[in-house]
Amino acid sequence: MSLEDQLKHFKEYISKLKAAVGENATSAIISQSVYLVFAGSNDITNTFLLPVRRLQYNTSVYTGMLVNWAAEFVQELYALGARRIGVTNLPPLGCLPSQRTLNGGLLRDCSAEENEDAIIYNNKLRPELKSLNQKLPGSRVVHLDIYTPLLNLIRNPSRYGYKLYRAVYPTIISGFEVADRGCCGSGKIEVIALCSRFDIRTCTDASKYVFWDSFHPTETAYKYLVNVLIKTSINEFY
Repeated sequence: MSLEDQLKHFKEYISKLKAAVGENATSAIISQSVYLVFAGSNDITNTFLLPVRRLQYNTSVYTGMLVNWAAEFVQELYALGARRIGVTNLPPLGCLPSQRTLNGGLLRDCSAEENEDAIIYNNKLRPELKSLNQKLPGSRVVHLDIYTPLLNLIRNPSRYGYKLYRAVYPTIISGFEVADRGCCGSGKIEVIALCSRFDIRTCTDASKYVFWDSFHPTETAYKYLVNVLIKTSINEFY
């Protein structure tokens, strides 16, 4: 779904909310809610890496365009009343299973070039978000780093797991075992509709995998990332 369509749906939600609770309550709900913005991954892996796009733009120019689009989206949210907006940087794109398959050679190593593209984007994003905080009165635009924790998880999957918190001690009940391919199908190239639980190759325990398909993390991996973001960034919203 495009950013434009997402804004359209958000505007529709605001209209319905006003009809349900009134103008004042709606303003309070919208301004006190936390919004998460994640954008850019598909633009690089599915668009910029195409040969024709590489001929049109260099990495610096293209990532600069993506950062500008993200900044414009944040300003659109702000204009609609949002004040607490978290924007994630890009993950280590070269370590996604699909990109390992396409650009990682016979051994399916992480693609250094794509990771570097992500780093270039990330280095542009942080100062842009800082500038937005100064530009938009009353805003809390927070930079959320998912590159580092996801890379750590991919490099050392067995060190991390989903924690079940009990009365006395937290107990790790499931550690990650596989980080270079997804649970679904072969795990090397399938995404979304190409994935199916009816495929006999699909794993029986997705919690052992960092990725569900060749592009998207599993629920367990997302829980790990969310816990990291809560610990490192939640106070910046308030």
